[in-house]
Amino acid sequence: MTDRHHVVILALDGVVPFDLGTATQIFLAARDSAGNRLYQVTVCTPDGSAVRTELGFAIVPEHGPEVIPQADTLVVAGVHGTAALSDGVNDAAVTAALAARRPDARLMSICTGAFVLAAAGLLDGRPATTHWFWADAFRELFPQVALRPDVLFVDDGDILTSAGVGAGIDLCLHAVRQDFGSDVANRAARRCVVPPWREGGQSQFIERPVPSPTDTSTATTRAWAVARLHEPLDLRTLARHAKMSVRTFTRRFREETGVSPAEWLARQRVEHARKLLETTDLPIDAVARQAGFGTAVSLRQRLHATVGVAPSAYRRTFRI
Repeated sequence: MTDRHHVVILALDGVVPFDLGTATQIFLAARDSAGNRLYQVTVCTPDGSAVRTELGFAIVPEHGPEVIPQADTLVVAGVHGTAALSDGVNDAAVTAALAARRPDARLMSICTGAFVLAAAGLLDGRPATTHWFWADAFRELFPQVALRPDVLFVDDGDILTSAGVGAGIDLCLHAVRQDFGSDVANRAARRCVVPPWREGGQSQFIERPVPSPTDTSTATTRAWAVARLHEPLDLRTLARHAKMSVRTFTRRFREETGVSPAEWLARQRVEHARKLLETTDLPIDAVARQAGFGTAVSLRQRLHATVGVAPSAYRRTFRI
């Protein structure tokens, strides 16, 4: 294929190897129904030289900045131990590399890669995220950026940023879904043995890890609710299924997912509606009922608030 979407990954000195590998693995795992790869992935450095990683070994690239103008998507992997994190500045080679991208190219960062974008002034006045551990330092260095430290990733159209480490997977799968639809993204996720999307945001990881499913977990109720999105599900119904008081259920739910039950349920319904719009010919009214919105008007309002388009426009864009 010569018309693959070209992803160029920029590895800087102090690169986080996991972030570099995440983008490479997810995009190369995205294939059509015949097994053909949908992305071309190229790794480069600002000057074509080897870069050290944060873990004490070096990476020798096959390309330098000459490939950046070819990128449909330019990804900046996370970094540690650089001036972008300590002083909020990039060196001249990094600045030149970022400036070499085409004006219509999508720009993505993983984890602390957001510091590099912010140091270049590319996030000024825009929403963005980074690893929660670095949130205070980011705010201090870049007060002009609308930091959202509780989310897994931020999609601001032509610039997308993710939280740390595993959230890079979430962001790359989101990009695949936007480019080629949910079926391709789901197949890529299965190939990489990761979930196609995760619930909640970073807040579930800041104070404590996600609890293992137990008798006091809401995981069973969440699975039960996902299978019944077409039914009327309110907070009392969910709490009753979990055999908890509404207050206890709400508190534990937020601890485990990072969001309220109502927000989580709305997200699940939007995702189900998107899947139906992409993969079926159901009328919009039927999609609304099956996703639990009741009416096409409610679905239209929620989908427009979430992705910025009406159901019919979404179907035209992402129909498999």
